[in-house]
Amino acid sequence: MLTLPHPYTLRPMVVADIPGVLAVDSLSFPTPANEQLFRHELTDNQLAHYQVLLRADATGETLVGFAGFWLIAGEIHISTIAVHPDERGRGRGEWLLLNLLLLACALNPLLVTLEVRRSNTTAQALYHKYRFEEVGVRRRYYRDTGEDALLMTVDFAAQPDYCAWLADRATALVAA
Repeated sequence: MLTLPHPYTLRPMVVADIPGVLAVDSLSFPTPANEQLFRHELTDNQLAHYQVLLRADATGETLVGFAGFWLIAGEIHISTIAVHPDERGRGRGEWLLLNLLLLACALNPLLVTLEVRRSNTTAQALYHKYRFEEVGVRRRYYRDTGEDALLMTVDFAAQPDYCAWLADRATALVAA
Protein backbone atom coordinates (compact mmCIF):
# COMPACT_ATOMS: atom_id res chain seq x y z
CA MET A 1 0.00 0.00 0.00
CA LEU A 2 1.17 3.49 -0.85
CA THR A 3 2.34 5.58 2.11
CA LEU A 4 1.22 9.19 1.72
CA PRO A 5 2.46 12.46 3.20
CA HIS A 6 0.62 13.78 6.26
CA PRO A 7 -2.29 14.62 6.54
CA TYR A 8 -3.34 11.96 3.99
CA THR A 9 -3.73 8.21 4.44
CA LEU A 10 -5.05 5.28 2.43
CA ARG A 11 -6.73 2.23 3.92
CA PRO A 12 -9.22 -0.47 2.94
CA MET A 13 -12.83 0.73 2.73
CA VAL A 14 -15.21 -0.46 5.46
CA VAL A 15 -19.01 -0.27 5.74
CA ALA A 16 -18.77 2.79 8.02
CA ASP A 17 -17.16 4.67 5.10
CA ILE A 18 -20.23 4.34 2.88
CA PRO A 19 -21.81 7.75 3.74
CA GLY A 20 -18.56 9.54 2.85
CA VAL A 21 -18.13 7.43 -0.27
CA LEU A 22 -21.68 8.27 -1.39
CA ALA A 23 -21.01 11.98 -0.86
CA VAL A 24 -17.89 11.89 -3.06
CA ASP A 25 -19.60 9.60 -5.58
CA SER A 26 -22.56 12.00 -5.98
CA LEU A 27 -20.14 14.87 -6.68
CA SER A 28 -18.14 12.79 -9.16
CA PHE A 29 -20.53 10.91 -11.44
CA PRO A 30 -23.67 11.87 -13.37
CA THR A 31 -25.45 8.78 -12.04
CA PRO A 32 -24.18 8.11 -8.51
CA ALA A 33 -24.15 4.66 -6.97
CA ASN A 34 -26.37 3.75 -4.05
CA GLU A 35 -25.63 2.49 -0.57
CA GLN A 36 -26.65 -1.10 -1.40
CA LEU A 37 -24.08 -1.32 -4.18
CA PHE A 38 -21.20 -0.41 -1.88
CA ARG A 39 -22.58 -2.53 0.98
CA HIS A 40 -22.71 -5.52 -1.39
CA GLU A 41 -19.19 -4.84 -2.66
CA LEU A 42 -17.81 -4.74 0.90
CA THR A 43 -19.77 -7.57 2.50
CA ASP A 44 -20.70 -10.05 -0.25
CA ASN A 45 -18.39 -9.63 -3.24
CA GLN A 46 -15.25 -11.66 -2.57
CA LEU A 47 -13.75 -10.32 -5.81
CA ALA A 48 -13.96 -6.66 -4.74
CA HIS A 49 -11.09 -4.62 -3.26
CA TYR A 50 -11.79 -0.99 -2.28
CA GLN A 51 -9.65 1.72 -0.74
CA VAL A 52 -10.43 5.13 0.73
CA LEU A 53 -8.32 8.28 0.77
CA LEU A 54 -8.61 10.24 4.02
CA ARG A 55 -7.42 13.71 5.03
CA ALA A 56 -6.84 14.40 8.72
CA ASP A 57 -7.53 17.75 10.36
CA ALA A 58 -8.24 19.07 13.85
CA THR A 59 -11.73 17.52 13.85
CA GLY A 60 -10.73 14.05 12.66
CA GLU A 61 -10.56 12.43 9.25
CA THR A 62 -12.52 13.32 6.13
CA LEU A 63 -13.00 10.90 3.26
CA VAL A 64 -11.82 12.71 0.13
CA GLY A 65 -11.59 9.86 -2.38
CA PHE A 66 -12.05 6.19 -3.04
CA ALA A 67 -11.16 3.57 -5.61
CA GLY A 68 -11.81 -0.08 -6.22
CA PHE A 69 -11.14 -3.07 -8.38
CA TRP A 70 -12.34 -6.62 -8.89
CA LEU A 71 -10.00 -9.59 -9.28
CA ILE A 72 -11.61 -11.90 -11.83
CA ALA A 73 -9.85 -14.95 -13.28
CA GLY A 74 -6.38 -13.47 -12.84
CA GLU A 75 -7.35 -10.08 -14.24
CA ILE A 76 -7.81 -6.83 -12.34
CA HIS A 77 -10.72 -4.66 -13.45
CA ILE A 78 -10.63 -1.14 -12.00
CA SER A 79 -14.27 -0.39 -11.29
CA THR A 80 -14.11 3.14 -9.90
CA ILE A 81 -11.89 6.04 -8.90
CA ALA A 82 -13.38 9.23 -7.46
CA VAL A 83 -11.95 12.31 -5.77
CA HIS A 84 -13.85 15.09 -4.01
CA PRO A 85 -13.92 18.23 -6.22
CA ASP A 86 -11.99 20.23 -3.59
CA GLU A 87 -9.09 17.77 -3.91
CA ARG A 88 -8.98 17.42 -7.69
CA GLY A 89 -6.06 18.64 -9.75
CA ARG A 90 -3.66 17.98 -6.86
CA GLY A 91 -2.55 14.41 -7.61
CA ARG A 92 -5.11 12.64 -5.41
CA GLY A 93 -6.49 10.57 -8.29
CA GLU A 94 -2.95 9.55 -9.14
CA TRP A 95 -2.42 8.40 -5.55
CA LEU A 96 -5.56 6.28 -5.74
CA LEU A 97 -4.63 4.78 -9.12
CA LEU A 98 -1.04 4.07 -8.11
CA ASN A 99 -2.19 2.46 -4.86
CA LEU A 100 -4.62 0.19 -6.75
CA LEU A 101 -1.89 -0.80 -9.18
CA LEU A 102 0.54 -1.59 -6.35
CA LEU A 103 -2.14 -3.73 -4.67
CA ALA A 104 -2.74 -5.41 -8.03
CA CYS A 105 0.95 -6.27 -8.38
CA ALA A 106 0.78 -8.23 -5.14
CA LEU A 107 -1.96 -10.37 -6.73
CA ASN A 108 0.19 -11.18 -9.78
CA PRO A 109 -2.47 -10.44 -12.41
CA LEU A 110 -2.29 -11.10 -16.12
CA LEU A 111 -3.54 -7.62 -16.91
CA VAL A 112 -5.39 -4.59 -15.56
CA THR A 113 -8.41 -3.18 -17.40
CA LEU A 114 -10.73 -0.20 -17.01
CA GLU A 115 -13.30 1.80 -18.91
CA VAL A 116 -13.18 5.58 -19.14
CA ARG A 117 -15.59 8.05 -20.71
CA ARG A 118 -14.43 9.19 -24.11
CA SER A 119 -14.88 12.80 -22.92
CA ASN A 120 -12.76 12.34 -19.77
CA THR A 121 -9.42 13.35 -21.26
CA THR A 122 -7.95 14.20 -17.84
CA ALA A 123 -8.39 10.61 -16.64
CA GLN A 124 -7.16 9.25 -19.97
CA ALA A 125 -3.96 11.28 -19.64
CA LEU A 126 -3.39 9.81 -16.17
CA TYR A 127 -3.98 6.27 -17.44
CA HIS A 128 -1.57 6.82 -20.35
CA LYS A 129 1.00 8.11 -17.85
CA TYR A 130 0.68 4.73 -16.12
CA ARG A 131 1.20 2.84 -19.39
CA PHE A 132 -2.43 1.96 -20.08
CA GLU A 133 -3.15 1.45 -23.76
CA GLU A 134 -6.47 1.92 -25.49
CA VAL A 135 -7.56 -1.48 -26.79
CA GLY A 136 -11.19 -0.95 -27.70
CA VAL A 137 -14.40 1.03 -27.48
CA ARG A 138 -17.58 0.05 -25.69
CA ARG A 139 -20.32 1.80 -27.68
CA ARG A 140 -22.95 3.69 -25.64
CA TYR A 141 -21.51 2.14 -22.44
CA TYR A 142 -22.72 4.88 -20.10
CA ARG A 143 -26.50 4.61 -19.74
CA ASP A 144 -26.88 8.13 -18.32
CA THR A 145 -25.59 9.88 -21.45
CA GLY A 146 -25.11 7.13 -24.03
CA GLU A 147 -21.44 8.07 -24.20
CA ASP A 148 -18.86 5.56 -25.40
CA ALA A 149 -16.25 4.15 -23.07
CA LEU A 150 -12.66 3.58 -24.05
CA LEU A 151 -11.36 0.21 -22.87
CA MET A 152 -7.80 0.56 -21.61
CA THR A 153 -5.40 -2.10 -20.34
CA VAL A 154 -1.95 -2.75 -18.97
CA ASP A 155 -0.70 -6.18 -20.04
CA PHE A 156 1.69 -7.43 -17.34
CA ALA A 157 3.17 -10.12 -19.61
CA ALA A 158 4.11 -7.49 -22.18
CA GLN A 159 5.65 -5.27 -19.48
CA PRO A 160 7.58 -7.54 -17.10
CA ASP A 161 9.18 -4.51 -15.41
CA TYR A 162 5.83 -2.87 -14.67
CA CYS A 163 5.61 -3.57 -10.93
CA ALA A 164 9.21 -2.43 -10.38
CA TRP A 165 8.44 0.70 -12.40
CA LEU A 166 5.38 1.33 -10.19
CA ALA A 167 7.49 0.96 -7.04
CA ASP A 168 9.90 3.58 -8.43
CA ARG A 169 6.94 5.89 -9.24
CA ALA A 170 5.64 5.45 -5.70
CA THR A 171 8.98 6.42 -4.19
CA ALA A 172 9.27 9.47 -6.45
CA LEU A 173 5.65 10.54 -5.92
CA VAL A 174 5.82 10.44 -2.13
CA ALA A 175 9.21 12.21 -2.12
CA ALA A 176 7.89 15.05 -4.28
